[in-house]
Amino acid sequence: MKIGIVGAGQVGASAAYAVALMGTAREIVLIDLDPKYAAAQAEDISHAQPFAATTEIRAGHYADLSGAAVVIIAAGVSQKSGETRIDLLTRNAEVFRAVTGEVLTHAPDAILLIASNPVDIMTGITQRLTGLPASRVIGSGTILDTARFRVLLGQHLDIDPRSIHAYVLGEHGDSEVLSWSAAQVGARDLQSIAAELGRPITGEVRARIDDGVRNAAYRIIEGKGATYYGIGGGLARLVAAIGGDEHSVHSVSIMTPEVEGIRDVPLSLPRIVGKSGVIADLPPELDAAEHEALKASAQLLKDTLEAVKL
Repeated sequence: MKIGIVGAGQVGASAAYAVALMGTAREIVLIDLDPKYAAAQAEDISHAQPFAATTEIRAGHYADLSGAAVVIIAAGVSQKSGETRIDLLTRNAEVFRAVTGEVLTHAPDAILLIASNPVDIMTGITQRLTGLPASRVIGSGTILDTARFRVLLGQHLDIDPRSIHAYVLGEHGDSEVLSWSAAQVGARDLQSIAAELGRPITGEVRARIDDGVRNAAYRIIEGKGATYYGIGGGLARLVAAIGGDEHSVHSVSIMTPEVEGIRDVPLSLPRIVGKSGVIADLPPELDAAEHEALKASAQLLKDTLEAVKL
């Protein structure tokens, strides 16, 4: 499988590195406004290949995306001093208008993976700009938040996080919803297995894990300026799910017809992902408080998206 990555900065390069090490793509094309920077990233990553897989990685131009099955978009502009969030989104929408026009000219059948923040809004903007089916415009959404949730639960329970089935829903951001009531370990509900292991999920534990998930990005940014390895790994996992037509379940963001009474909103739910993109939604059963929190998250995203003039 051939993939493209537009934006060779920290997120784009981390995704390229993870995809290359996993060996889930035959070829990776890196595109950036600074061709020398993209070339340097590609060369550096290529030197890791003898230790891992045989993926070919190179810098290129949009025309080099011909035949790509997936294109990750990790491009965008930074916020200016005094600029509102809506103004920033409007400027980024224009960047995406140009980028997606070029991408779809040369790779009209590609699945678009959106990694630029705020990822849910940019996913909605991309779907509206391109007119593609929502299933083909996939935001990384809460895939990273879900991973953080599982890691922290795994640490508390002393269980491999890959055996924990727990999801974060809604916005990739402050209004995200940790679906505690639907969380499972293996085939058992979280609460019962935690009690049996002598590691109960108390109010203090919930608060600590919620803070660990919800504020992880702030702590990482404070410590080193940006987050990129985690999302790079998540994007590589989605590339593998699409390329392998896995029909595996991931908490990704797409334009969703209706959630908690809110219509046409980009947010994350557990979804089946395969070669054609998102195949089906698998919304978990939630308690009353989680339903209300998800509705609030959906409304926030809906209002923000509608405020952006395309």
